[in-house]
Amino acid sequence: MEISRSIYLERLIARKHNGLVKVITGIRRCGKSYLLLNLFKRHLLESGVAPENILIYEFDRWQSRHLRAPEAFFSDLEQKLAKTGRTYVLLDEVQMLADFSEVLDSLLRESNLDLYVTGSNSKFLSSDVLTEFRGRGDEVHVFPLSFSEFMQAYDGDVYSGWTQYCTFGGMPMTLGMATEEQKAAYLKRLFDETYLKDIVERNAVGKPQELEELIDVMASCTGTLTNPTKIADTFRSRLKSGITVNTVRTYIGYLQDAFLLTAAHRYDVKGRKYIGTPHKYYFEDVGLRNARLQFRQVEETHLMENIIFNELRLRGYDVDVGCVNQRSVQDGRSLGRQLEVDFVANQGSRRIYIQSANLLADEEELRQEKASLMAIRDAFKKIIIVGHPIKAAYDEDGIYHMSIFDFLLKPDSLLW
Repeated sequence: MEISRSIYLERLIARKHNGLVKVITGIRRCGKSYLLLNLFKRHLLESGVAPENILIYEFDRWQSRHLRAPEAFFSDLEQKLAKTGRTYVLLDEVQMLADFSEVLDSLLRESNLDLYVTGSNSKFLSSDVLTEFRGRGDEVHVFPLSFSEFMQAYDGDVYSGWTQYCTFGGMPMTLGMATEEQKAAYLKRLFDETYLKDIVERNAVGKPQELEELIDVMASCTGTLTNPTKIADTFRSRLKSGITVNTVRTYIGYLQDAFLLTAAHRYDVKGRKYIGTPHKYYFEDVGLRNARLQFRQVEETHLMENIIFNELRLRGYDVDVGCVNQRSVQDGRSLGRQLEVDFVANQGSRRIYIQSANLLADEEELRQEKASLMAIRDAFKKIIIVGHPIKAAYDEDGIYHMSIFDFLLKPDSLLW
């Protein structure tokens, strides 16, 4: 069954004819080329665009190698341009086109062209790619498959699908693999031979082993507050390494630029300000995270939190980690403590506070999860997402409870 990837397709459609280069970014092998060359092309044809008004260049193909020189590309393009109407130019793996930034800048000056590009590897994939276009690019970031997209093609019930997704993640190729051994081997190979290799080559990393060890540490502390100083201390105590704090900070930056990791910053809800370190770090795909740890630390609590974080970003929210200072009086003394809100999700003027609670075994655990939400006095929505099926409902304190399945499978689950 084909996966519609409708959220990204709609974002591309909304950007048609805006005078900018539509830059499709995302981690390698997440489905960028399929989105552009199959789904978006089909949309154009179904919208009445003539086939001759759609030009596709796949620069990674052997047959297209001669077109990687700008002179040859421009010559070919001029011959194929439609005589009437707008021409849609779809450039796949555009980083293989020499001087691609200058080429795109030149094409933008042609009012009858609408430009769409994808790219991979170290020349294109970093998160600062739009800087290359100096305000001329409009980014559509593509994630690995969300759980909802995964279930469109998964042959099984939602609960077994959830187990598979928490273990092997949402890289599209894994859905076509028959065994768990194949999936595990593919994800390990993808991490080592594609992502890690690109980072080392792009940044001329002199000690790849240190970088690999850092990735393992980051994978082990997914969803835990940390900072470069703590990580460097871990290296010294556990690995007997002399890695510096600056090197740790630099390596984390490399991982973020390659879209492997994203940081969630801490936000003081009552003070209405951001706090410095520590941050929480989440992986772009939990299957890749698990593969890095040899599938030995598949802990649903942390993985569910990672998946919620990614889903919120996919839906267009800016996501922070919240903290709330609470004061109380005990034995005549004023006491303070800091409570954590898993996620503060902002989208324009909307805000939602979210707690991720895989299991709520008793009333005491429920009270603990609610404590930070109860300490927030504003009127924004407050939600607890649990890892088992429940009927979505408000409790007596106005906090909304829903299951992870309702949250992930219903696109309007946050719009009540």
